[in-house]
Amino acid sequence: MTSSPQPGTGRVSLANPLPRIGIGVDVHAFADDDRALSLAGLSWPGERGLAGHSDGDVAIHAVCDALFSAAGLGDLGTNFGTDRPELAGAPGLMLLKQAGRMVADAGFVIGNLAIQIIGNQPKLGPRRLQAQEASPMAVMAPVSISATATAGPGLTGRSAGIPAPATPIGLASPAREPPPPPRRLHRPGCRARHRRPPGPPRPPPRGPPPRAARA
Repeated sequence: MTSSPQPGTGRVSLANPLPRIGIGVDVHAFADDDRALSLAGLSWPGERGLAGHSDGDVAIHAVCDALFSAAGLGDLGTNFGTDRPELAGAPGLMLLKQAGRMVADAGFVIGNLAIQIIGNQPKLGPRRLQAQEASPMAVMAPVSISATATAGPGLTGRSAGIPAPATPIGLASPAREPPPPPRRLHRPGCRARHRRPPGPPRPPPRGPPPRAARA
């Protein structure tokens, strides 16, 4: 058994707090306008931007999707869908911070995150460490980012867009439920002895006064 949200509450039961693993995937096509590229929490001047309801940061969106998956809170569209006009153009890191708070409210702490970016452009290598330092501030967990390029047909082979899968590990937070009361240990076959609390000191016994000694 694994830790799972209690029905109707979204909170986890800590009877057996095993790690939970989620998976998230997001894909965005390149935009037809001159918007800037947002990827892995960074801005990429001079690179072609990605289309999307928010900033189109495919890597951060995949992380949000994966966090919701691990915590049993639905997916990216359920929580940050296009039916929310206030999220139009929203920065990916802002969404990631909100997703992190939702996961914490559900009773989880994030162990770590792994993201992979698939595409021919931009070249992530020179800024990979910078991207890895941007995301942990949003979720308070270590983040590793890798990238790979493809050649041939398909979305990435035609340089038409960028997909990104992400995987987090979530751990049940022990602070979500009070600890059980301490158990009293007794020896087998022996009954517990209950001692009365100490009372006031007893007065000395009454009797005839002592006789004086004769000379």
